[in-house]
Amino acid sequence: MNKLDFVYQGRPTRVVFGAGSLQHLEREVLQLNANRAIILCSPEQRQLGDAVAARLGNRAVAVFDKATMHVPMELAHTARALAREVGADCAVAVGGGSTVGLGKAIALDSSLPILAIPTTYAGSEMTPIYGITESGLKKTGTDLRVLPRTVIYDPDLTVSLPVELSVTSGINAIAHAAEGLYSRDANPVVSLMAEEGIAALARSLPGIVAAPNDITARSDALYGAWLCGSVLGSVGMALHHKLCHTLGGSFNLPHAQSHTIVLPHALAYNRRAAPDAMERIARALRTDDAAIGIYELAKANGASIALKDIGLRAEDVERAAEIASGNPYWNPRPIERAAIQALIQDAFDGVPPRDH
Repeated sequence: MNKLDFVYQGRPTRVVFGAGSLQHLEREVLQLNANRAIILCSPEQRQLGDAVAARLGNRAVAVFDKATMHVPMELAHTARALAREVGADCAVAVGGGSTVGLGKAIALDSSLPILAIPTTYAGSEMTPIYGITESGLKKTGTDLRVLPRTVIYDPDLTVSLPVELSVTSGINAIAHAAEGLYSRDANPVVSLMAEEGIAALARSLPGIVAAPNDITARSDALYGAWLCGSVLGSVGMALHHKLCHTLGGSFNLPHAQSHTIVLPHALAYNRRAAPDAMERIARALRTDDAAIGIYELAKANGASIALKDIGLRAEDVERAAEIASGNPYWNPRPIERAAIQALIQDAFDGVPPRDH
């Protein structure tokens, strides 16, 4: 593509960034012309959900603490019903991608504005993409109604994120930027954000492993996650995301860990079809090869590198390849069923990425 021939679509999200920025929560709710917030969180983050509700006082009308991975359809129905019952006029989603995803499921049905407060590096808060799982299949779509209107990025809230999850969540964010670089609708603006986002996460994750309370490293990681999430919200994704949606929606594997394990193998699959993107990814990682660089980043910082270690069974490999190869996302290299199965097998075994 000619670099001066492109389409760039900006997304209308207000971002409040900085350590201690949660203090601006009430101001930001009022900015949405809202007065009755339903607080969404996971069971594990109920304490944080209650703290957010306390900051809003009588502007918080309910705390719903049932957010879980991949947003089961039944859960979406329950949350939507509660939001209607309490007369909520906005949803405050505090937590990771699962909680933001629940907020999106509510907004899809009601157009309720979402204020997101991420505590991981998932990046879904910057996208109009939603995913809901029904009958063992994760269905994704795009709708501007689900794009959070405001995002508060407070690095102080990420300090308690366990180190291993920090690493996998960060590499999950890198995946958004990596695929954005070889997306069908990639453009120079998004590519700048992608390379900078990857670089910020690649340098900050080892710092977090060394010193989990280092607010400078935490800030840098959250900054990278914001950029990578913006990439995810601006351009289409490819093979890697199709593989991870399959592994999550059909086999219930944990989201961030799946992304971490699969990404190097997806990059190896696309290596020859997207050489410019691979060069930029490698440069951001300060390594010679994009796929090996991601694999080593994960391995050196204690992340799982094999799907067999996070719940996939050997007999699931062929079925996963079948699902992922059917109705595939656009990808720079055509989807070849046998090569996809070999890729998933490598990811299952945890071996270094290679060409297939």
